[in-house]
Amino acid sequence: MQIQRQLQAEKVEVEKNGVKITITGDQKLESLETNDKSDNDIKDAVNEAIKKSQEIAAKKLSQMQGGLSGLLGGNK
Repeated sequence: MQIQRQLQAEKVEVEKNGVKITITGDQKLESLETNDKSDNDIKDAVNEAIKKSQEIAAKKLSQMQGGLSGLLGGNK
């Protein structure tokens, strides 16, 4: 579960439409500052933060898969 720990350690910070969000690489919400913004502004910021955390997870998994490929003889 090393990848899980790495994702938990990653932090994504998004500021959009006056809304600030911090989310971990494993998509756990750490902080949310709405500054009295509308539900749509909040939703847009949350969705962007989730998208960025998914990109981080995909990159980490890709790196891990590359390492496993070599171990399993995929680079012959």
